This record gives sequence, C-alpha cells and structure tokens, in this order.
Amino acid sequence: MSQALRIVFAGTPEFAAEHLKALLDTPHEIVAVYTQPDRPAGRGQKLMPSPVKQLAVENGLPVLQPPTLRDADAQAELAALKPDLMVVVAYGLILPQLVLDIPRLGCINSHASLLPRWRGAAPIQRAVETGDAESGVTVMQMEAGLDTGPMLLKVSTAITADDTGGSLHDRLAELGPKAVVEAISGLAVGTLKGEVQDDALATYAHKLNKEEARIDWTHPADELERRIRAFTPWPVCHTTLGEAALKVLGAKPAEGKGEPGKILGASRDGLLVACGEGALLLTRLQLPGGKPLAFADLFNSRREQFAPGQVLGQQGQGA
Repeated sequence: MSQALRIVFAGTPEFAAEHLKALLDTPHEIVAVYTQPDRPAGRGQKLMPSPVKQLAVENGLPVLQPPTLRDADAQAELAALKPDLMVVVAYGLILPQLVLDIPRLGCINSHASLLPRWRGAAPIQRAVETGDAESGVTVMQMEAGLDTGPMLLKVSTAITADDTGGSLHDRLAELGPKAVVEAISGLAVGTLKGEVQDDALATYAHKLNKEEARIDWTHPADELERRIRAFTPWPVCHTTLGEAALKVLGAKPAEGKGEPGKILGASRDGLLVACGEGALLLTRLQLPGGKPLAFADLFNSRREQFAPGQVLGQQGQGA
C-alpha cells in the first residue's frame, strides 16, 4: 500500500463493525470512531453501546457520539482531527455538506445494495422480499443526497431461494469490508474514479417495521414466502392463531386453496395454510414465550392446537 491515510470511521450496527474490523488490519490510522449514542436495550432497558463502539473501545480508539453533526461544535471537533478520509457504514446520522467537505478525500460509504437499486434504510431485506436475483455492496463517494453519490466499486452475490434477510446480511458483511479496503487503496493513489448513478433506475428501500410484518393471507403464497425470508431475523412475520400470537420464521409455497388464512392440513412436514393464491407450508414457528421450533416439534406436542379449519389472523393483535 502506497500511502497510509488518517481515517475517521462512522458506523453503528454489526454490519459496520465488520468494516471497522477490516480497517484495523490495514496500515491506515483510525484517528476517531463516530457512532450513535448508547441506546436502552433488553428487558432492563440498560444503556447499551453499539457494536461499533464496543469494537472501538476494545482497540483503544477514541469514540465520539454526538447526537447530530449539524452543529458547529461537532463539525469543529471533526475538522480538528484533520482526516484524509471518512468511511461511513450504516451510521444513522445525516452528514451535511459542511461535514462531507472536511476530509481531504471526502467521505465514502459502503451500502448494502447494487446501487442505484435500493437506496435507503433496508436494502438487504427489500432485495429478498422483491425476489431480486442478486445483491451486493456498492462503495460510493458521498454527497448530500440519500445514497446518490458516484459509485467507486461494486461487488455482487447471487440471492438464493433459501436466503433470509439474515443470511444475505452476513454474506454482504464479508464482501463489504474487502471492497472498502480496496477502494481506499485506489483513492489513496488517485486511480479510482466514481461512476455517476442513473437516477432513472433508482428504487427506495423503505425502513422496516413490525406492523408491515403482520401477514396478510390474501396475498399470493410466493410473495408471502419471500417476505417471511426477508423479515427473518427481524422484524419477523407474524399472525395470530385464535388469541395467540404466532411468529413465522420458515415457509415454502405448496399446493392448496381455500379461504385465505385457513389451515388446510397439519403434519410433521408443516402447517398448510391457504393464501390469496396458492398455499404456504409453514415449517418453523414460534409461540408466545417459546423458542423458534421446527413445526414437526410443535406438531408432536400441540397437534390439537393446529387443527384444520381454523383461520389464522382473524382474532387478536399479536406482535
């Protein structure tokens, strides 16, 4: 590597922590780490540091957690670090133009999609939910727009019929850090040039929420199956069986028809449920207070609870 750079890293979740980990193995100097303020988590609602903060503290890196980068003090603090480059991965704060202009080489971002497809908050899950054939990571030069900057480097991976939001996330968390390290090498020597995005091809990946994960059985089976995979491990698709909340973590399209939500049959292979088009065989479920289980295990102990003829999603508002 020709030149070691002074890098400020900004990120928050595990996906970002994997990138920071990769940068720690390079000759570049991480002069500071920015991450979101600690948030309450768990049953006790104790303040918890982000995965990025935990990794930074373990490695003795200075950690800054401003609630915003829009005020002059926060911007002056960043400028005082005299960074050559800022690497931003799932940080969660807007970077105003004044901040983007501080590093000598600007700011780059590792985004978990093949831009300009799936700009926005949930690109991994939206790619699975929509049935995209592939996904990937785009390293881009940041500008004031949302994921609109020139593309520096892309890496791709096929989305398989078994991929969940979680499995694709983990694969991209391996690809992204390598791409960022490669991109930084090109920027350091001035050989990497950005490719302008075609805005006409852009799609927007809306943020996920639990309400959206409630299963509407009037939808086609293949659409619901993709959503169930996309929303595993979070926010997890769910329905109700009588008054009981029922989380659905595994399903596959199957033959069958009937009133949407109606249980058509139950066996060790799964719970067969009618959809707006076709049917779904639910293979992995979680009952309130229980662990996620293969349906075969639930069928052995709770066969009467899943008797055919019942309609899922009719009563209760389980989450």
